[in-house]
Amino acid sequence: MRQSVLDLREFYATPLGAAARAMVSRKVAEVWGDGVGLDVLALGYATPFITGVNERARRVVAAMPAGQGVEAWPAGGRNRACLVDDAAMPLPNALFDRVLLVHALEECDNPAAVLREVCRVLAPSGRVILAVTARHGLWANAEGSPFGHGRPFSRRQLEDLVREVDLTPVGWTRALYAPPVRWAARWAEGFEQVGSVLWPPFAGVILMEAVKQTFAVRPRGKGARAPARARRVLAPVGGNPARQGLEGRGLDGLGSARVMKDAPYSKPLSDGFV
Repeated sequence: MRQSVLDLREFYATPLGAAARAMVSRKVAEVWGDGVGLDVLALGYATPFITGVNERARRVVAAMPAGQGVEAWPAGGRNRACLVDDAAMPLPNALFDRVLLVHALEECDNPAAVLREVCRVLAPSGRVILAVTARHGLWANAEGSPFGHGRPFSRRQLEDLVREVDLTPVGWTRALYAPPVRWAARWAEGFEQVGSVLWPPFAGVILMEAVKQTFAVRPRGKGARAPARARRVLAPVGGNPARQGLEGRGLDGLGSARVMKDAPYSKPLSDGFV
């Protein structure tokens, strides 16, 4: 059973929730920038983490699962939030350039089915960031926060899940090193910088980025001169800078992120996410 949208909103209105929002949303902003010209989907309860993206993106939709409930978003503006079945969303194929999942996988009945639906609405060469509770982090046991409910993940489990739905993981990082207690909110920034160096396995959240690969296959037949081969496409055809602007960006300025060993890029980044 999912947490209520009212409980989620109440948590992020507290100082501890505001600190958690700041630490995670900073990671998203570092890789996506301001999202200018992009079509973005926020699935689960991801609206607190895309404030900067919402201001410049071409289209932003907040899809909230039926078991959680929905709230009007953004406050004071035209509503962009809707209630959905997260495994069968009423959205067109290949619509979104970016998808952010927060509080989306831990409490769902079938994470693979949700990710397959995400893959369906994701454009070719589109990217998705999954933010999930870390299995070994302190926040996984904090029942007073949204991160203490449902199924936490290890980095390997999340990678296997992403590959199962034919997405290609390209990078990962960690966030939320402050302990889940009220007094820690004031020193969250200090915990974030020190924790990424001294105790990285105890971060509260794992963030993984994956890309939807597309393949071009030469047809077989009498006129074929060579066997059919698959070709990876790393960026959309055309000069759309909005879709090609992530290459070379990092997601962790503290150097705590990792690039997947089989990422489809020849030059690893020194500061985190691809």
